[in-house]
Amino acid sequence: MAAPAAQLSARPSGTQVVIEVTNLRSADGVVRACMTRDSARFPRCQDAAQGYRTVVAAGHATTLRFNNVQPGTYAIALLHDENDNGKADRVLGMMPREGFGFSNDAPVNMGPPSFGDAAVRVGSGAMHQTIRMRYML
Repeated sequence: MAAPAAQLSARPSGTQVVIEVTNLRSADGVVRACMTRDSARFPRCQDAAQGYRTVVAAGHATTLRFNNVQPGTYAIALLHDENDNGKADRVLGMMPREGFGFSNDAPVNMGPPSFGDAAVRVGSGAMHQTIRMRYML
């Protein structure tokens, strides 16, 4: 017997992406995470239709999860928003005051990494990624 249509549509589609966060310097604030397929919107992910976001209290942010992720190529950015003001604070408008991290431990050279450097492929099975937080100050 076939399942009712409501049950079929309620089934999750996609897979789970699990991010292990390392090197958090404190339990203050939150960790903001975004994952996008839109290279023009990386690393901020603002208005990214092909993206996922989550916010977790920093004291509980050793593992982050994105559920029902569709297969594709994504880049992941993390911000340790220590004062929970919703933005990446900077010193003199340039130097990051708060922690950040990217998929593939993508290099940071006078600015955020390129989408290509941080790109990871999500397939049909669960994906695990370890992201190390970095602090400039």
